[in-house]
Amino acid sequence: QVQLVESGGGLVQAGGSLRLSCAASGRTLSTYAMGWFRQAPGKEREFVAAVTWSRGTTSYAASVKGRFTISRDNAKNTVYLQMNSLKPEDTAVYYCAADRTGNYVIHIQSYTYEYWGRGTQVTVSS
Repeated sequence: QVQLVESGGGLVQAGGSLRLSCAASGRTLSTYAMGWFRQAPGKEREFVAAVTWSRGTTSYAASVKGRFTISRDNAKNTVYLQMNSLKPEDTAVYYCAADRTGNYVIHIQSYTYEYWGRGTQVTVSS
């Protein structure tokens, strides 16, 4: 079983920054892709960014590219999401997820991710 725990969410003014962390249990995640998704009230869950454990390949949603940066520390089994230039539309619950089929290809569909954290709230005020 893989357990994911997000942290780092909070309230920030527009233009500010936050860094989210996702701590993953286990050391058998080397072939996984780790992703960040977000869901705002009344909206569908959407892909934000992902990175593969093995190669460090990254992928970003167009809405966050250039503002957000995903990274991973394999030794710590931790994935980070650095969020800069935050906008009110970034307000959402951010979820960390793991895709065990993402060794070579990063999937952006939420249903391809098997393991999920409980989420951390990010609120951006205007």
